Amino acid sequence: METTLYIKNMVCDRCKMAVDKTLRDKGLHPLSVELGVVKVAEMISADMRKELRGELEKIGFELMDDKRRRTIEQIKNAVIQLVHYRDNASTVNLSDYLATQLHSDYSALSKLFSEAIGMTVERYYILQRIERVKELLWYDELSLTQIALQMNYSSTAYLSNQFKSITGMTPSQFKALGKNTLKELDKI
Repeated sequence: METTLYIKNMVCDRCKMAVDKTLRDKGLHPLSVELGVVKVAEMISADMRKELRGELEKIGFELMDDKRRRTIEQIKNAVIQLVHYRDNASTVNLSDYLATQLHSDYSALSKLFSEAIGMTVERYYILQRIERVKELLWYDELSLTQIALQMNYSSTAYLSNQFKSITGMTPSQFKALGKNTLKELDKI
């Protein structure tokens, strides 16, 4: 009797809270609210789905029905979860991680992602990692060496080179800017 909903643009815990509140305001009973995937106890009628779509759009989310788009969002959410909420703590292989998380063949996932987004999953992963490094640099609580360790880079030099190739500046130059140039996770 439960329904699974796929919702685009859920990238953080506040997003989960906002979606949960919207569902409850509509009289639904969320069983789980994760990045991009929500399960509710009820079967949802076409009219309720339309109402819910409108309410979610008002707060910046999108209810997705297309399987390809859902899969792409699931890939993005899995990468965001790995990079931003696990701090890359494990030395997990990206392809194995995504195949396990999405219960699908990695080569099919990678091909779909590349065709739809215009970049490889690996490139998206690197962009997310650099965005997390920018965030950690901006907080100014860890040294570059500590950030490299936390983000599982093989060396500080490798992190610095990748950072410069993506941003056009070194981590030191980025810190010297002293302003928040972070991107929204769903805009990467």
